[in-house]
Amino acid sequence: MQQTIVVKIGSSSLTSDEGGLNRAKIVFFAAELAALHRQGFPVLLVTSGAVAAGFRELGYASRPKLLHEKQASASVGQALLMQAYQAAFSEHGVGVGQILLTRSDFSNRKRIHNAQMTIEELLRRGMLPIINENDTVAVDELKFGDNDTLSALVANLVRAQRLVILTDTDGLYTEDPRKNADAKRIDRVLEIDESIYRIAGGSGSMVGTGGMRSKIEAARIAMRGGVPVFVGRVAEPGDLMLAVEGTGKGTYFDTSEHNLPMKKQWLGFHSQPQGAVYVDEGAELALVAGGKSLLPAGVKEVTGEFHAGDVIEVLGPDGETVGRGVVNYDSWQLQAVAGLSTEEVQKRIEVSRIEVIHRDEWITLASTAKTKDTAET
Repeated sequence: MQQTIVVKIGSSSLTSDEGGLNRAKIVFFAAELAALHRQGFPVLLVTSGAVAAGFRELGYASRPKLLHEKQASASVGQALLMQAYQAAFSEHGVGVGQILLTRSDFSNRKRIHNAQMTIEELLRRGMLPIINENDTVAVDELKFGDNDTLSALVANLVRAQRLVILTDTDGLYTEDPRKNADAKRIDRVLEIDESIYRIAGGSGSMVGTGGMRSKIEAARIAMRGGVPVFVGRVAEPGDLMLAVEGTGKGTYFDTSEHNLPMKKQWLGFHSQPQGAVYVDEGAELALVAGGKSLLPAGVKEVTGEFHAGDVIEVLGPDGETVGRGVVNYDSWQLQAVAGLSTEEVQKRIEVSRIEVIHRDEWITLASTAKTKDTAET
């Protein structure tokens, strides 16, 4: 699926300001996606809009705030959303299939493998998979954030050629263009650092739940998985093809990373760390730039309670995340030998492997800029 394109469309692009589906917009986006499909691109659509489509049908005056109200709205709205998509795509002779996912699906390696196999089979059969969060069972604490993160995880899963995140603005600007006429669009981003997050700011529309910041975070996840990202507007016929070809109305996020194998994806983005360790500069350099394993000598502090085989987070001297890995020690064992040499460790405790985290069970999550700085130290 090397040429696969993942397109994410948010609530604000599919619904009216008051709620309810905007059928004309769905017809337009279906035509844009069908044009890609005709060109031979395997296309996946990650869509929001179920809650926004359904809450009016249930008699709510505005988008509900309580979880059970949102879940009820989603149960009604998801059917309306798929009905609208099916009708729109059928006009172009394109069949669609529905896949509903939650964060816990990604945390379970067997379930997400099954989802991957379903997607691949749909694409093999010439269908266009339509993916949404399963809002009827998802809880607020584990939601994706207007499906931006979901789209990045899906793009990594299928090793997409590009992730296209559509918004109601034409990309990332140096300042809010609605407030400052001198704001300039950033056409290309090579690495995401704190300055990019500061520019992104907070949430946007009242219909959706995400904003530019969540799109930046999604871009970071996709880029780490080797998938370049476009964030911008598709408002006229042909705009989506331009976005895919590299001349779209928006911001391109480039990456030099390679696609991650499924095991590394799970480790980096889906696993639940059970604890954390702080390491010294030498250990951070060995992990990030040297491709080495983490040894007890480099560990400065241990937090949380975990057991051998659990995933833990590794933080540098500055407290920033360096990466994640599968630990070979129980937390009490690591606390007892932190900072000690291999020889001393072997005298004090008995473990199956001397490495705290072996390099084969590790993924670096530090930003590109941080990685570069560490390598040059």
